[in-house]
Amino acid sequence: MDATSRRSVQKTQGGEWSEIEDDLVTEAPLEIRLNGTPLAVLMRTPGDDEDLIRGFALTEGIVLSPSEIASAAPAPQAADDNRWELTPAMGVDIDPAQFQRNMYTTSSCGVCGKASIDAVRVAALKPPSGPKVSAELLVGLAHQLRKAQEVFETTGGLHGAALFDDQGTLLEVREDVGRHNAVDKVIGAVSQRAWPLGEVILIVSGRTSFEIVQKAAVAGVPIVCGISAASSLAAELGEELGLTVVGFLRDDGLNVYADAGRIATV
Repeated sequence: MDATSRRSVQKTQGGEWSEIEDDLVTEAPLEIRLNGTPLAVLMRTPGDDEDLIRGFALTEGIVLSPSEIASAAPAPQAADDNRWELTPAMGVDIDPAQFQRNMYTTSSCGVCGKASIDAVRVAALKPPSGPKVSAELLVGLAHQLRKAQEVFETTGGLHGAALFDDQGTLLEVREDVGRHNAVDKVIGAVSQRAWPLGEVILIVSGRTSFEIVQKAAVAGVPIVCGISAASSLAAELGEELGLTVVGFLRDDGLNVYADAGRIATV
């Protein structure tokens, strides 16, 4: 299944109506199974599904490290590519009932179906004390993310998430119709070559909400930046766990909501 699809739409511009072919971002369900038992259904943009499942398993606390995952692959005999099996590593015992979601997760909600805020405060890795970066570097990373969003360029309908090293080198970028899915995808991708992730910087294309900071915390990401605002819970969680939370990345500046110590001159 492709990340985009074409659809005939009616468009008005300058008072004139016309029919055009438009590119839409694809939104489709992904069922994750654990030992054959349905664990969760995510509404996501197809593509990088293995990264999504690996990242989801890590940031939701289903596994504690990438080494506890033997594989994430399409379910045997599945009729389509929307059903995947998460297989734990040898000797890793996971009870699906402990993590099974009571409802599907929409593309706009990362923690729907959880009973309370306490339920999503899974064990976080202690973030590194660094890196120490400048505001100018972070603003530049926001521009890099935007340039790397290839599907957004076509559809205008996708969120992006990127991980950078402390020198501003792009490690990976992922896109998805859901902000939290994009974060899971990029964490899942980088986790296969480094864990904990180290002194990295996470940039997301929209606002920074609680579930974004929570997922970053579980992966030990020390700096989380959003193009727009941070929520009150995101700022509070960042302060509690020692993460630097930044928002409103603009050419003329930014806002630091939590732990400004990693921003040079602040």
